Amino acid sequence: MISRLPLDEQLESLRTVLSRNDVLTDVLARTASLGLPGWYLTAGCLFQTVWNVVTGRPPAGGIKDYDVFYFDDGDLSWEAEDAVIRAGREVFADLPAEVEIRNEARVHLWYEDKFGVPCPPYPSTEAAIDSFAATTCCLGVRLEAGGRWRVYAPHGLSNLFNLVLRPNPVLAPRSVYEAKSVRWQGQWPELTVLPWPHGGSSMERP
Repeated sequence: MISRLPLDEQLESLRTVLSRNDVLTDVLARTASLGLPGWYLTAGCLFQTVWNVVTGRPPAGGIKDYDVFYFDDGDLSWEAEDAVIRAGREVFADLPAEVEIRNEARVHLWYEDKFGVPCPPYPSTEAAIDSFAATTCCLGVRLEAGGRWRVYAPHGLSNLFNLVLRPNPVLAPRSVYEAKSVRWQGQWPELTVLPWPHGGSSMERP
């Protein structure tokens, strides 16, 4: 069982599993060419690829988009972020998937207007990943010099490989966690969804 391997072997297994999704590896390689500061490929495209492979489904099955986070607090204008987004559209134009690029340094500027509650500024891309609704999903990958994979997995990989969805009660609200759990378990019924802990935070973050 992968989750019982030493961490370095788990990381190698993660790379092997993710590499079975050809779209994902293509997005990684093309994003690296953009030279974005502090970038990671993150969110559903990663953990859903793992769930697909572990349960014997097509690696890219059911994955709607590929999220790229980067962090540039030197220019917080929409124009700067939009320039990156437009450059990305050209780089990813022929891929059979939607790639969404976002500057996580700007999230606090628009978050309240969209969701109705304030969001403190993120100090890094990693901090943005930390805000995901489930700790199982807190994962980011990027390509560095020489083709080396850099993996950010603050809660490890055991729950991911074991198909266990664990809530993130400090950084995400119960309602979002439970809504995502229902949706994901509908697509991957093998998931074990752990309940929201009693007394957990109700902070409104998606």
